[in-house]
Formats: sequence, structure tokens, C-alpha cells
Amino acid sequence: MSGSPQIQGDIITPNHPEYEKAIARWAKNAERKAKIVAYVKDEHDIGRVIRYAKEAGLPLAIHGGGHNPTGASSIEDGIVIDLSRYMNKARIDAEKQLAYIGGGALWATVDKEALKHGLATVGGTVNHTGVGGLILGGGYGWLSPSYGLAIDNLVEATIVLADGSTVRASETENSDLFFGIRGGGCNFGVAAEFVLKLHPQRKTVYAGMAVFPPHALEQIVTLTTKWWPIAGEKEAMIQATTIGPDGKPAVVLFLFYNGSEAEGRENFKAFLDIGPVADYTKEIPYDAVNGLQNPMVNHGSGVYMKGLAHKDPHPESVVKAHQRVIEIAQAGTFRPVILYEYFPLSKIISVPAESTAFRRVPTPNVLVTLVWSGSLPDQSDTAREYASEIADIVCRGQVELMTTHGIGYTNYGMIVIVFKFLILTMILEDPDSVNASSNKAKLVFGDNYPRLQAVKAKYDPENIFNKWFAIAPSVANT
Repeated sequence: MSGSPQIQGDIITPNHPEYEKAIARWAKNAERKAKIVAYVKDEHDIGRVIRYAKEAGLPLAIHGGGHNPTGASSIEDGIVIDLSRYMNKARIDAEKQLAYIGGGALWATVDKEALKHGLATVGGTVNHTGVGGLILGGGYGWLSPSYGLAIDNLVEATIVLADGSTVRASETENSDLFFGIRGGGCNFGVAAEFVLKLHPQRKTVYAGMAVFPPHALEQIVTLTTKWWPIAGEKEAMIQATTIGPDGKPAVVLFLFYNGSEAEGRENFKAFLDIGPVADYTKEIPYDAVNGLQNPMVNHGSGVYMKGLAHKDPHPESVVKAHQRVIEIAQAGTFRPVILYEYFPLSKIISVPAESTAFRRVPTPNVLVTLVWSGSLPDQSDTAREYASEIADIVCRGQVELMTTHGIGYTNYGMIVIVFKFLILTMILEDPDSVNASSNKAKLVFGDNYPRLQAVKAKYDPENIFNKWFAIAPSVANT
């Protein structure tokens, strides 16, 4: 057996001049010292790498956009199947309104190529995120109010399985696998290509940032409680409480309306009437919308993320959480931010829960992020404590939130309502607890978990794909 897999693409090992670049990730703390990075050219290369890894007894990771700060796309002393160099294109069939997207593509590529034809699909709200991770984990976006999740627009995927073979997964072909990959992450194989539905999209939309002083936060949240229940399919909003580049506390609203500036300003008039200190909202090209948050999420920093959910905006809790953000920022090491995502959910929760692996709940997402300089030692342990503290504050007003509704969006990491479900939180947060990984997956996938275990047993019985909420294969009765 040779010292590396024989592929058409490129093999990078630790002595190669490109090695450090090959293992670099969006989050500095997600980097791991891989033994081999394999830049694959096609599904045949992927199969060769998988078979080599199994024969050599080496663990695997899959890299597309590399946006997971927990290191899901990295591996210590193993092999990375890297799709980003060669399998990164998007081909548009305008007549059939379909996009054929390489597993290593970024959302910026998809947005730009589709809009050339007046089309779009549900994509990530940060456009240097990889297509693969976002789709396989569910996929919220600015167009979710109109078209649901990214997985609700997935028509077909090409998957390279644990034995190195390639299959298609769709509603009519390997439908059990198609169920699994729509929300079940990379548990079942390597996604070489996605086929997504496209939708007619106007060239420009109303979007951008409106920056408010901290004292406006309670008024904004109170107004949100009135707007959110009646928000329609053309609109969405992300509210960020953070510290600005000048070191001063700030409340930022990312506004989106799928229409003209005049329509958008009228739609969000009540929010704008509160009086932003800076209004950067305007009519912009649609393919620029998913780049609005890019300045907040540059490559190379240390990043810790916790996802949670809340049933309703709660002014007192949101204000207190922002006060804690300010205190943490003033200590000097971290730049904290809380994102409250308001993508109207009607289309998402109208899809039957048992039709995809994704756990659909009628609660908007919240993301707590702490960022530190990439030049510092890993600060994840301290960041985890701060994030849990902030999450606890955010959730104090959610007295009617069900357990399954409080579990965060899987692509944002994982947390439950810590003050209310302490036992579950301990299971999730202690990496050394017995069966911690399977406990996480059980909570993430809920009632769908036993079915996913059967899919796992069929397509990956040895559990070689285990880097993201690993599903334990079911054991056949004897």
C-alpha cells in the first residue's frame, strides 16, 4: 500500500509548501493537523480516498467551505477529503430552473450564477459559507419565508458512500438516503453534487444594515413582538446586539424585503421610525444580500458558537443579554454578538416533520458567537462558559418553550435551554460523558432518530462518517 491515495487531484502532506493553507479554516480553532489533504477532482477520486482511508485505518473528514468552528471539516492525523479546489462550480439550467452545484462550492458562486438568469434559491446568509454543510444541515436563508429551507429545494444529490461507490439520492431513487441527507448532515457519505430548485428572482431587493443606539433595544424588541406574528413571505430580519468597530455598544438590524426600496421602507417604517444613528439600507443586487454579514465573520479568528431558540421576543431578557455582551467585550479578549433571526417560518413548518431528517420547530433561531484574535491561544473553554451564560439570560423569558423547540439549529452548534433543562445540557456539553455523541444526535433528530439509525446501518454501518452529530447505526435483532 502506497503512502497516499492515488487520485487525479492533488495530495498535500505536512512537508508540502501548501500544507498550512490546506488545513486553514474559517475559525482558527477549527484547524487540525491532518496527515493527508486530498483535493479530489470527482466522485471517483472521493471513492479512492475513502477506500484508502479504510485500508490504512485513518479517520476521515470532509471539507467544503470549512465554516464549522467545532472542527467538523478537519481531522487530527487523518485524511481530509477536500472538495473546495476542483468541485466548486455551479451550472445553471435556466429552462428547467435547476442548479447543479459541486459539493465544494460556496454560496457566492451559486447566487451570482443563478442571478445571471433572473433566478435564485435558498442559500446561506454568509456567502463564503460552503453549500454542502448548509444544505445537509437544513439551511435557513433570506428566501426561506418564500421557499422553505435549502433542503426543501433539494431535488437530487450525488453521494459517495462508505464503500467508495456512488449513488444518486432523490424522492424516487434511494429515497431512504434522500430522507437522511436532508438534515442529517454528512453522516451517510460525501456529497459530490447537489441539484437545487431555482425560483424567479428580481435583480434588486431592499436590504442592508440599520444601526441603533443601545437605548433603542427595548423599543425594537417590543415592536418585534407585534411584527413577527404577521411577517409575510417577502420579508425577513436579523437583529444583532454587539459591539461596533469603534468599541461602542450597538444594535444592528439587517433588513430584507424582496421588492423595491420604496416597498421595503414602507414595510419596515415602524422600525426605521425609531431612529437609527446610521441607515445603510437601500436597493442592492440580490446576489449582494448574502454578503451583508461578511464583515462580521472574516477568516482567521477564533470562534465559538452556540445555537438556541426562543418562542417569542422577550424585551427584558434581550436587554439583559446585551448588557452582559457589553461587559464581556469590555474585558478585552472577546467580541461577542447575539443574532436573533426572524425568517417567517410558515413554509418551513408546513413540511411534514417525518419527510426529512431535519427537526422542524416553530421557533426562530438565536446564535450566540464569541470571537477572539487568531493570534491568541484557543479560548474555547472560556468562550463556552460565556456563551452558556448569555444563552441562559436570553431564554429566561421563554417559560412556555417545549424541550424539543428549545434545541438550537444544528448548523449553529447545539444548546438547550440551560436554566430549564440542565440535565440535557450537561449531556451535550460534556465531551467525555458516556455516549455523549449519540445523546446529542438523539436530541437533534428527535422522533426521526430511529429511522436515521436504520439509514446509517444501511449506508455507513462502520460509522466512518462521524464528524457531525454522529448517528449510531441501528443493530439488527438476532
